[in-house]
Amino acid sequence: MSALFRLNGSGNIQNLLSYALRNTSRSISNSPKNRVTAATISDTIGKHAKTETNVSSGKPWMSYGFNHKDKTTDRDALYSTFFFSITLCIVWGTFIWSYLPDTQLRDWAQREGFLELRRREQAGLDLISPNYVDPATIELPTDDELANTEIII
Repeated sequence: MSALFRLNGSGNIQNLLSYALRNTSRSISNSPKNRVTAATISDTIGKHAKTETNVSSGKPWMSYGFNHKDKTTDRDALYSTFFFSITLCIVWGTFIWSYLPDTQLRDWAQREGFLELRRREQAGLDLISPNYVDPATIELPTDDELANTEIII
């Protein structure tokens, strides 16, 4: 985006605005016709004669900020930038990202969990076994070892 607002030392936008303001002027006349105006042409036209103009409308060419000297290079840079950023990055990037395989195996773990729940329901078992860890393998401290330790349940 900053390329759209970037100006090099020549100040193309300022030259364009000053050219447009100096070369179009309206005079006050005493003519009974309201739409009759007199226009004067400034002698600064020679200074701006080298600027490219839009053939279809005759307007001076305004850069998109990629190249301030050549119109075709500026347009080519604009079109290629939008092609790569919109088409390749956003469109194809979103397509590839949405169809990537499940590398973290989240879907697999969820499917296995549902299959295990269905198996336990059909077998008539608890959904989660209260003796998940065998109580015989757990060593708990005795009352003497706990002494005055507060136990919060």
